[in-house]
Amino acid sequence: MAKSFRLKIVTLDGLSYDGEAEKLSVRTVDGEVCILADHISYVTALGMGEAKIWTPEGVRSAACIGGLLSVSDNEVRLVPTTFEWAEDIDRERAERARASAEETLKDRAHRSDEELRIAEAKLRRALVRSSVSRL
Repeated sequence: MAKSFRLKIVTLDGLSYDGEAEKLSVRTVDGEVCILADHISYVTALGMGEAKIWTPEGVRSAACIGGLLSVSDNEVRLVPTTFEWAEDIDRERAERARASAEETLKDRAHRSDEELRIAEAKLRRALVRSSVSRL
């Protein structure tokens, strides 16, 4: 059995996971990080991408967007702004969001910079959700 650490995933909706994990891979604002047991203390802002969690029961994936990752004393806290387990993602909704954002971006000449920034962020979120839901 691999060494493990305590992982808590806390969202605005409550506790998404509280248990042992052997490995956590997540996107931060600086790139992908992998956390293993006995990792040094570490705090960083989360980016937008797939979170993979290796537990004694198997590997789970989720769309993880924004928030904070904290590691201290072999306890890891993931506090994302948005977190959806792969099996809970509504693919059709994610595809509709992608199509809507792409449509907005096609009409760049008639959109404000703010509208374009929002549409680009929505497109990135929809792409992450779609990608993770296919795993």
